[in-house]
Amino acid sequence: MSERVPRAPAIFFGHGNPMNALGGPFADAWRELGAGLQRPKAILMVSAHWFVQQTAVTAMETPRTIHDFYGFPKPLYDIAYPARGDPWLAERVIDLLKPIPVARDQDWGLDHGTWSVLMHVFPGADIPVVQLAIDATQPPVFHYAVGQRLAELRDEGVMIAGSGDVVHNLRAADLSGPVPALDWAVRFNDTVKRAIVARDHDSLLLGPALSEDANLSIPTDEHWLPLLYVLGAGGHEEVPAFFTDVIDAGSVSMLGVGFGLEAI
Repeated sequence: MSERVPRAPAIFFGHGNPMNALGGPFADAWRELGAGLQRPKAILMVSAHWFVQQTAVTAMETPRTIHDFYGFPKPLYDIAYPARGDPWLAERVIDLLKPIPVARDQDWGLDHGTWSVLMHVFPGADIPVVQLAIDATQPPVFHYAVGQRLAELRDEGVMIAGSGDVVHNLRAADLSGPVPALDWAVRFNDTVKRAIVARDHDSLLLGPALSEDANLSIPTDEHWLPLLYVLGAGGHEEVPAFFTDVIDAGSVSMLGVGFGLEAI
């Protein structure tokens, strides 16, 4: 009889500014989190920065490191995260999501929503990573349902991760230095935490329509939707664990929450 694979966690990371890849308190928190995790067989990542007109998975053996930003210091562009891909996992995702059409992508790779976090959680880049694209044409309930259907992967040792920001309003952000969090950002961040603890996923499916605070916090939904995949994969039974909770630059939430982290 084969040894039972421990259930892997489902984790949402507030990734914030790409500069977090170079270090700081959030990078430290991600490293601490990773040090307490049992090594997964592979990672399926939903990043805010692969927001396209279809559902797709990276299906290549060797995904490239994508520097999908501009105007940052050279050391950020020098970073490579050489994790392998996992064509088997890509096919498993395609199978679990049938009859939803899922494209086998051979071009995208790992964007900064993925590597800026994982380079601290798993600095050895020795765990295969597959990215799942966010289909911009679909409503929130679709993304949540996809997370539910992919939850089975956790019992096969695959960590399901989302990378975005619960509050992500760059027009209101102040990058000049430490600044107070804006009132509406704090209120909405707290609303999200309470809903997660209460397992009130239905209200979170409303997204920007939830309240005026939500509308300000989620002016576009690409950074919000990765949370819904993780909530779907986490289910209603597991206790959520928050590992980061700061509003950066006044209007960017670094909230991080995981399911299956009780042992940490």
